[in-house]
Amino acid sequence: MSQTDLQRFGSRVRAERERLGVSQEELADRAGMHRTYLGGVERGERNVGLLNVLRIARALGVAPAALLKDFPGSRTR
Repeated sequence: MSQTDLQRFGSRVRAERERLGVSQEELADRAGMHRTYLGGVERGERNVGLLNVLRIARALGVAPAALLKDFPGSRTR
């Protein structure tokens, strides 16, 4: 996964969080993770594991595929 992919994923997480109108801290609490970790995800600094992708998606109330919909080769466009 390139840095561009990490940034794309992080931007998608941020957009969904903002759509919900919740802070990073609130989303992190809902996902069971630390706010600084989530901030790193949103900035594209973290290579997120599958379990954390699932936690973030559940906390956002979206399917995990929704967080990957803008990736090249994705079928969920």
